[in-house]
Amino acid sequence: MKKEIPLGLLFSVTGTYGAIGRDLFDGALMAIEEINDDESNPISFNAIIGDPGGNIDEYHKMCEGMLRHDKCKQIIGSITSIGRKEITPIIEKYDALLWYTSPYEGFEVCENIIYTGAAPNQHIIPLFEHMFTHFGKNAYLVGANYVWGWEVNRIARELIASVDGEVLGEKYLPLDDVDVERIIDEIEHKKPDFILNNLVGNSSYAFIRAYHELGKRNSDFLAIKRPIISCDLSECDLKHIGAEAAEGHLSTAVYFENLDNSLNEIFRDKVTKYFNRNRSISSFLISGYETVHMISKSVAIAQTDEILAVKDALYVCEFETAMGRMKIDSKTNHACLTPLLGRINSTLEFDIIDAAKQPIIADPYLINFNAEQFSKRIATLKRLEDSDYLTVIK
Repeated sequence: MKKEIPLGLLFSVTGTYGAIGRDLFDGALMAIEEINDDESNPISFNAIIGDPGGNIDEYHKMCEGMLRHDKCKQIIGSITSIGRKEITPIIEKYDALLWYTSPYEGFEVCENIIYTGAAPNQHIIPLFEHMFTHFGKNAYLVGANYVWGWEVNRIARELIASVDGEVLGEKYLPLDDVDVERIIDEIEHKKPDFILNNLVGNSSYAFIRAYHELGKRNSDFLAIKRPIISCDLSECDLKHIGAEAAEGHLSTAVYFENLDNSLNEIFRDKVTKYFNRNRSISSFLISGYETVHMISKSVAIAQTDEILAVKDALYVCEFETAMGRMKIDSKTNHACLTPLLGRINSTLEFDIIDAAKQPIIADPYLINFNAEQFSKRIATLKRLEDSDYLTVIK
């Protein structure tokens, strides 16, 4: 007989970043249904669902309800870092385990959090390596006015300084603010080589659409010349931007739907059958899906959902996924992931233009980052680029 485990799903499927929340939620539900229907699996999940709607006060209240009343020991959720930081104290109070599935700014390790999203060395560093090599060293930084925007832009400033580049401007908007015209005007005046966009949800969509209008009246700002780049833009966002405005801009992720491997072919077929239609698949959807399977396998091995036993089981597992091989590092509780770089095409998909050769161990505090070595690597890659050296990418 299956052992039923309460599993909290705390995703904002409505609100300013609801597109991301919906993909995470859908991926998690898809995995829960698979697990519950699998008679060979010794556990089943009782999904306890909360939608904070992007309201920070609701995150705390719903999380406490899951822990106190529903007796959840495992919760997947919060999308933004402000949400994660809001619920971390109560996760620790009840000695539960939060599975955080989004890319984030790093500089955090918590015994009660498993980080299955990308850390800075798995997103912004490979992204900037590409940009410095192919576009230039001078950037304009735009961010949401909370820890994600602040910290990713701080890392960006350090990377730019390491190659003797210049930050030509840096602006922040509150979540859901779409008043972007003054930022667009300053970008037109400053003419950066590229723009780092750390806005979230509706703010990001409005910014990219406004930048497209700038490109229509001034060809110096076409995406092919001065692209917007992002560490969190995915397939689930693109329909809210539109193909004409989105095409040509870049994002880094640990999964794109066009990833070419046999497990991804199987996963795409599963998604089509589950939703009874073709739908885009983002890194968020697959992250929600794979994280639930990671919990299932760890709980099954541990034969309990008590967090110490679950973590011990988790640390000895390797997971073969459509994203590539994944393993959780017992020192940091972060996932080993394979960074990719994608360019948005006219059909609202990402063409993969660069990829790490193998999974990269997360370095959340960038302890192993050496600015001098990074600068030398950029100089070498730039020389190869200027010599018409070509790398064949998928």
